[in-house]
Amino acid sequence: MEWDISAIEGPDGDDWRVPTEELSQRIELTSTALSEAGIESMLIHDPVDLYWLTGGRQAGTLLVGGEESGVNSVYWVKQSLDRAKWEAGDDGAPFELANHPRSKELDSALKERGCTSTPAMQHGRMQHSLIKFYEGLLGDSQDCTQLIWKLRESKSRWEIEQMRASGEINRWMFEQIMHDGTEGISEIELAAAADSVSRVAGFGGHIMMRKWPMNCDRVVIAAGRSGSVPSYFDSAIGGAGPSPFASHGSGFHRIKPGEPVLVDIVHCHRGYVSDCTRMFSVGPLDSEWMDRLDSMLEVKNTVVSSLERGDTCEIAYEKGMKVVREFGEENHIMGMPPEQARFLGHSIGLHLDETPVVARGFPRPLPIGGTMAIEPKVIYPEGAIGLEDSWVRTDDGMECLTAGDLIPLHQEW
Repeated sequence: MEWDISAIEGPDGDDWRVPTEELSQRIELTSTALSEAGIESMLIHDPVDLYWLTGGRQAGTLLVGGEESGVNSVYWVKQSLDRAKWEAGDDGAPFELANHPRSKELDSALKERGCTSTPAMQHGRMQHSLIKFYEGLLGDSQDCTQLIWKLRESKSRWEIEQMRASGEINRWMFEQIMHDGTEGISEIELAAAADSVSRVAGFGGHIMMRKWPMNCDRVVIAAGRSGSVPSYFDSAIGGAGPSPFASHGSGFHRIKPGEPVLVDIVHCHRGYVSDCTRMFSVGPLDSEWMDRLDSMLEVKNTVVSSLERGDTCEIAYEKGMKVVREFGEENHIMGMPPEQARFLGHSIGLHLDETPVVARGFPRPLPIGGTMAIEPKVIYPEGAIGLEDSWVRTDDGMECLTAGDLIPLHQEW
């Protein structure tokens, strides 16, 4: 009994597969990077990195050989091989696909592919027990986690197109927030309105993160004092969340006149993240809140200009924090002591929390093709206020991928 491949389609019958030219380039980049690192081959298990390299995330393992290593790359699939072939481009796939060998046959299968040593593996993504299982079969292995993540820092033109499309859908979600917002509506009701927009546009239900055990509520609405509630989430805004099990994001607080309503929306289009924050209120906000928003705009402009000039992310952070101190906001930026986040921007892509980060410890610039969400926010007991947009660094400077000037930083219902 066969299943029907035609059942898989994007909106209006669009083909949403990753182009085979993209996959071929990524395999070549990875093979070259392995060779430069002196690594013969590697096995990829992480589903997000599998998607980046194979165009799908079926259950399986990808073997990639270093340049001129003599190792023949193959995507071994446990389930579903037929779907994996289709996702990789059918006959145009730039690598071989085959059924995954049994565990006891893996060592010999690797040798048949040309491996003379244990392939490197993603120690930073795999369960310790799984690494030990494979090393028990194959011997000790090197860690290739950072090698893949470094390659993913510079996005291709096609990837940037997906992130630009993600930013457009993100803007539609803010338009729905503006349409549905009113006095008395709960944070979580308003979040549901925005969520429905992105679901119709193709959001698949997952925002992927690298940091364990982090997960993300992608429509965070924090009204009034909800904006000061801390959580496990390593960011400026925690939010009350609906329950202790989901103690992050939008909760049941009902919006009142005059209080700041921070709306932080993450959308994911064909795997690619956009991240944006805007402020709302029922009626006007006090001038004190608006002054704080203006100060965060100045911080944002400083960070964007610094990255555009090619400063390191660490220098961009220090320049942004100098402005923060000039405004007297050092005890409120990105949280209140002792729960302050120590960054002003984070790279994005297939994960929400990629590298580099606008923070101490990142003494290198945002690369050309690097994509980053820049999000200065200040937190007070009475609420939170700030802004965020997603950016790409190009040869011509920093380009905004989300709302930018199309949506005001603050809107009144």
